[in-house]
Amino acid sequence: MTSASRSRRRDGELPSATISEFDGVRYLHLGDTPWVQGAMRLRKPRALELDYVQRMMAWLLLRDPAALDDTRVVQLGLGAAALTRFCHGELGLKTTAVELNAQVVAACRQWFRLPADDERLSVQVADAGAWVQDPAHHGSADVLSVDLYDHEAAAPVLDDDAFYRGCHDLLTEGGVMTVNLFGRNASFSRSARRIEAAFAASGGTVRMLAPTPEGNTIVLAVRAGTIPDEAVLRERAEAVTARCGLKAVRWLGLIQPLPPVRAPRKPKVAPSVAEPSE
Repeated sequence: MTSASRSRRRDGELPSATISEFDGVRYLHLGDTPWVQGAMRLRKPRALELDYVQRMMAWLLLRDPAALDDTRVVQLGLGAAALTRFCHGELGLKTTAVELNAQVVAACRQWFRLPADDERLSVQVADAGAWVQDPAHHGSADVLSVDLYDHEAAAPVLDDDAFYRGCHDLLTEGGVMTVNLFGRNASFSRSARRIEAAFAASGGTVRMLAPTPEGNTIVLAVRAGTIPDEAVLRERAEAVTARCGLKAVRWLGLIQPLPPVRAPRKPKVAPSVAEPSE
């Protein structure tokens, strides 16, 4: 999903939004690449079609259900607007989506049932990197969902220390960030450690969900907070299923710590050979 792009920084142009359909599912692409930016099942447009997008909603397990209706959600990267439609339409939450590519916004409104802005929905055409650094937005989100990939789908287009610090600052205390990490050339460990470092200063907690079969790993980060115990998580998961149909109990067995940092390999040294005595 795009909210900033290497291509834009190279040549000033953004790839066009293109559409494909197969077996009752409509897909969003960027340019002529096969990489999927989002999907919607035509007969169930309000459902979350892709497994990793469903897992992006795991923040529901980390929020007090009593405070859910007042939750403010920010999404960086619109994709096919699945999360936006779900948070705004199914959950009835105040939702802001930040998307760099105006063509993606137009495609979502025409082909993916993204509604017009209203008192609870704001879709902004802006660079996510600049948006999170704006002090006016700090402390404005209880939940932040980050899914930033361009048409090459090689690595997150925003993935440095400053960006994740900005994401941290965007959240209220106890706020939760979910990040999709996927890419042919990306280093998961590098990205995850940057997230961990950004949230460490406030005493935050970072966990991950086991990767999907397609290779998407969702990272969960809590600002100045911890992960509830198993009994609370299960109770909340059952409540999520009852409220909006997501199979949240399945997520419980997927939550795990980040993998340990691997020590760098020591270079092999060729054994010395004794000189023959004369």
